[in-house]
Amino acid sequence: MFDRISIDPNVCHGQACIKGTRLPVHQIVSMLANGDTLEGLLRAFPHIERADINACLEYAATLAEEQVTPIEKVAGG
Repeated sequence: MFDRISIDPNVCHGQACIKGTRLPVHQIVSMLANGDTLEGLLRAFPHIERADINACLEYAATLAEEQVTPIEKVAGG
């Protein structure tokens, strides 16, 4: 599913990284969340591609996906 993301216990303590790098997915997502642009990241990390950044976002979205569980109504509430 994620051909651009790797998880290796010997690389970055097993954190999800862009394949072939030591660049963790969470770092890319955090940088984007803090206002960095896609173009800025590509300049800062010339060894990655736009598709790598998109794969980081897709991976993060998969982790953030929540299962909806109905909550029982509490008496009196």
